[in-house]
Amino acid sequence: MQTTLDLYTDYLLSSFGQTTATGLSRLTDGAVGHDAVTDLLNRLQGNNRTLWQYVKPLIRQIQESDGVLLTDDSIAHKPHSDENGLITTHYDHSSGQ
Repeated sequence: MQTTLDLYTDYLLSSFGQTTATGLSRLTDGAVGHDAVTDLLNRLQGNNRTLWQYVKPLIRQIQESDGVLLTDDSIAHKPHSDENGLITTHYDHSSGQ
């Protein structure tokens, strides 16, 4: 599972376009099936505490007294934005659309 998780994470971080489980499967010539990624994501359980426990050792290695770490996973609702190569529609869980 860790190998698939690491590979999927690297895939997400290195991609500039749309990322999908099928895309990773295609990229690896089927070595990682899209079902394996979907199953992995369904098995992962976590919250902020779980994430912190996972990344804390890495953060402690690179922290500096005058540095900060900012994360933002919010998506601003912009119903009038035009779709283009960088902007596309996303499912909004708060509105169900």
